[in-house]
Amino acid sequence: MGILPAFAAAAAVLQLSVMAETFAQPPVFQDLPDVDLIRVEDTFYYSSSTFHYSPGAPILRSYDLVNWEYLSHSLPTFEFDDPKFNLTEGRAYNDGVYASSLRYHKSQNKFYWVGCMQGHGRTYIYTAPEIDGPWVKASTIIDYCLYDAGLLIDDDNTIYVASGKWTPNGAESQTWIAALNENLQVERQESVFQSNEELGYIEGARFYKINGTYFLWLTNPGVGRGQIMLRSSGDVWGPYDSWHRVLANNGAPIEGSGAPHQGALVDTSDGQYWYMAFVELGTSGRFPVLAPLEWDEDGWPNVVFDENGHWKSSYDYPLPRRDVEPIEGRFEFADSKIPARFEWNHNPDNEKWLTGHDGLMLHTATVTDDFFAARNTLTHRILGPQSNVTIDLDYSSMADGDRAGLATLRYNAGWIGVAKDGNSTTVQMVDHVEMDPSNDFVTVSKGDVIAEEPILGDRIWLRCQISTKSPNLSIFSYSTDGETFIELGQAHETQQGAVWFTGTRHGIFNFATKNHGGYVVVKAFDIHLH
Repeated sequence: MGILPAFAAAAAVLQLSVMAETFAQPPVFQDLPDVDLIRVEDTFYYSSSTFHYSPGAPILRSYDLVNWEYLSHSLPTFEFDDPKFNLTEGRAYNDGVYASSLRYHKSQNKFYWVGCMQGHGRTYIYTAPEIDGPWVKASTIIDYCLYDAGLLIDDDNTIYVASGKWTPNGAESQTWIAALNENLQVERQESVFQSNEELGYIEGARFYKINGTYFLWLTNPGVGRGQIMLRSSGDVWGPYDSWHRVLANNGAPIEGSGAPHQGALVDTSDGQYWYMAFVELGTSGRFPVLAPLEWDEDGWPNVVFDENGHWKSSYDYPLPRRDVEPIEGRFEFADSKIPARFEWNHNPDNEKWLTGHDGLMLHTATVTDDFFAARNTLTHRILGPQSNVTIDLDYSSMADGDRAGLATLRYNAGWIGVAKDGNSTTVQMVDHVEMDPSNDFVTVSKGDVIAEEPILGDRIWLRCQISTKSPNLSIFSYSTDGETFIELGQAHETQQGAVWFTGTRHGIFNFATKNHGGYVVVKAFDIHLH
């Protein structure tokens, strides 16, 4: 981070420049929760949670904090001796990558990522010489779950991790700091702050050193939807006996959203500070919102609100606009790697897929009649506020019993796809596919065929129209010529409720109900605002 001017003069010095262009919230209209941000020279990087999706912890890149492109992942695969992450023995749904942290170690010219794998109880550290990899596992910390980690690399190159611990009643939640040794193991750990009834439950630590002062950035994820900051002058271990309220239910910057909270701070090269939080949009997930900060005469950052004390729905651009690869577009899977915007539903069976000039070839990886038990479902976040996704599917090599198509999934799912049964080939709309999140995500309904039509030929276009209004409604349609689309079945409704931390996604799938051997080719994936 850059050097902050003296706090007493900060309010005068850090006035935002008047920019000709404004941006509307959210900067990225997709489910990208548990934000961490860093700046390396003139480039910003954004890290997010992915839970059970693989690869994990996506990294996005921007040059102006508003326009972001998918770049890579910090966690190439779930390298754990646990078959549930492979969807072979049990299921990892809702486990995996929770709030994690990304930092750049200037002295080592190396990037660091740290996260505790929920449901696995261990902390993992990955490093890379470049932001786009290769990322490798550098350390496994067996005895400590550094929950909702926040990395800090101090001036003397010591690596610290701020993290949470809690007791069942929540009011006694604590923030801890761990110092790591040269082997990236915990050398010392201390509790530095314990919450109270006034603050309530706290978590989501981010850790900063600004102008010689240590700051802990913590969230109140309960009813208050708040954010607080602690500080310690001169000693990383505290005392953190001074705190400041940054947020407390400060409006809804996106229509239908909750209030901003959690997230991360970042500075620009000219010393301005910005805060990327997220808001919740029900079944659609959690979406980033961006606002400038001003530092008061007491040395605390404050969000620039509107006259009603609300996070604004629009601000001036932080920096001159620089365009990157757009979120919308047509993707043809021509490269050897899956584009970073996609993630598999668990670790994939890498013997069963291939990309190249013809597109994405998906061989059947699982014999099952259960959509949620099938491996190699390739997922993509829905795009708000309303969008269409279309896949161009060559189904000529499907085998008897195969099912392939386009789904909308959370812990329930609906899909449109091709069903091959003997000499019969139909396009089907299937709904009411459902897991039970309270019972190890056991599938409780394998779905009902709502509508089907016979089809001929080798190729079909499948489409899903969806909005981020919660609960999401997915309208499925198909085309045999790529131009005229016919709606099929009914609108699939994403279910509310239960503990499920990811938003609705699209899924491209191909599974066998009888025997392995068939495959399909996805020639293109097209996503556009509607």
